[in-house]
Amino acid sequence: MEYMEVKGYANAADWVYREGIQPSSYDPGNHITMQDVRHIHQLVMSPVWEIEPHPDATPREGPGSFRQHEIEEFSSGMKPVTWPLVDGEMSTWLARVNMIIPRSLTFPEEIAKAHRDFEAIHPFLDGNGRAGRLVLNLILVRMGYPPAIIFKGERKKYLRALRRADSGEYGALGELIARAILDNLYKFVVPAIAGPARLIPLAALANDEFNATALRAAANRGALQATKGSDGQWRSSRQWVNEYSVSRYQRRN
Repeated sequence: MEYMEVKGYANAADWVYREGIQPSSYDPGNHITMQDVRHIHQLVMSPVWEIEPHPDATPREGPGSFRQHEIEEFSSGMKPVTWPLVDGEMSTWLARVNMIIPRSLTFPEEIAKAHRDFEAIHPFLDGNGRAGRLVLNLILVRMGYPPAIIFKGERKKYLRALRRADSGEYGALGELIARAILDNLYKFVVPAIAGPARLIPLAALANDEFNATALRAAANRGALQATKGSDGQWRSSRQWVNEYSVSRYQRRN
């Protein structure tokens, strides 16, 4: 069963991230459509559903279909909307999301509110967390941002921020999403487009051998060739980091 959950999420994630490169169902007037939301859930849940469908599901509540059951109040105290209102609440949610301005100063809090509101509606009988995070990332890639991937080590912090958002405090969740976007920008996007000799922030050069802190320490003591900009940020290149790695290996031997 766990394998099927991973497979479903991988299928949906692959579709979402390909949409950021080569859109197949993009409506130029909207960041996301109801069809997109349903399609993500269908991809996420179908492998699991084929083996073990939800025991309470009616034939009209399968993957990609909105729930027709009430959801119990969560431990945090938040109770999802009653099921007859799901269609209307989702239409309102879509309208609000499609009004978000990507490069505005209020963007982090607005995208955090959009994510929280989706989870509060809880439109599907099961799989809302997985689908909701992928819906968030589809919105982000459609807006030209890297996806915000919440890793396992950040899960508790993410859930705490989500609970705060339930009470109307969106700052913590907005900051967490923004940091996740920047982390992916530095880890994957910047290194992919930068040549081996191009100067980029040390955070974008971190790898399994050297984390960003170790690289900063090496730059500060002059062991790693790097330059410090007027903004106080160290920059180096993949070529210089590779040379530093080789020199450390030679010294050890």
